[in-house]
Amino acid sequence: MELWGVVGCSLVVLMILAALLSNGLVLICFLSCPDIRGQVPGLFTLNLTLCNLLLTVINMPLTLAGVIRGHRPGGEGLCRAVGFLETFLTSNSMLSMAALSIDRWVAVVFPLSYHSKMRYQDAALILLYCWIHSLSFPTVALCLSWVGFHQVYGSCTLHNKEPQEEDSFMAFIVLFHLLSYLLSFLVLCVTYLQVLKVARSHCRRIDVITMQTLVLLVDLHPSVRQRCLEEQKRRRQRATKKIITFIGTFLLCFTPYVITRLVEISSPTTISPQWGIISRYLAYSKALSDPFVYCLLRNQYKSCCRDMVNKLLKRSSGNSSAQRVNSYVGHLVPTTSD
Repeated sequence: MELWGVVGCSLVVLMILAALLSNGLVLICFLSCPDIRGQVPGLFTLNLTLCNLLLTVINMPLTLAGVIRGHRPGGEGLCRAVGFLETFLTSNSMLSMAALSIDRWVAVVFPLSYHSKMRYQDAALILLYCWIHSLSFPTVALCLSWVGFHQVYGSCTLHNKEPQEEDSFMAFIVLFHLLSYLLSFLVLCVTYLQVLKVARSHCRRIDVITMQTLVLLVDLHPSVRQRCLEEQKRRRQRATKKIITFIGTFLLCFTPYVITRLVEISSPTTISPQWGIISRYLAYSKALSDPFVYCLLRNQYKSCCRDMVNKLLKRSSGNSSAQRVNSYVGHLVPTTSD
């Protein structure tokens, strides 16, 4: 194996380990923290975390084995099962992100009626749709024998070996990406832009109150006044940065692979195996970024981790439970504490 191959395989192994640890930590926090389990979005986070864990434990290592060996890992049956699982988990994780964005939209735009609009029953129905939607495409592909080892991507995935079925397979791939990638992306954009609009409105109201207070407190020390103005600026930027992170990581991880697949089936252009493998693992890298984007950087998860560390070290957690952020809406609207 060439030097770039050794370096690439080493990076993939590190990514697998990091994704396994981060998603495992999210799962432990969910199981050990009643506050997280008691919130409706915890169901969507749990579903996303389980999808990421299965991709990390099963698909990533087998894809790495396929890349190293240059052919499918195991027999035909195993490859078909792995390809089915990859298609299902990837689609399910995309829809789970869209479900989380809908939950945040309801929480921010309708804060007073959130608990009546987004109940556990509603979340369960959304998850049921995600599962039915995600299972339908790989099931059809499996029945039509459109699952196999693809040399370009070094993985068991959607693949057609029959030239006479090329048009049907092309229509299937386009429809799959329209109803998984594009649908999820549109939902993310619409909901988070509405969240950003409401967040900026809150920031403007807070800024007006702050400026009125500064005018009244004429004897305020200049350093205190400057800190207040700096906090105003950070507050305005906080919501924008979060939403750019949510949408940006989705685009960065999934778009290269989706575009590569569409170009591959719709044009005679030959896709480089090196680029195909890079785009495939770039999509896998979403399993590494999701725990930090959606969970571990939130105050609630940080507090839960501190509590677990304190228990392991047999220390009293003191006032950590009182410092835990219980309001889900409070996390979404920019505040000075988050």
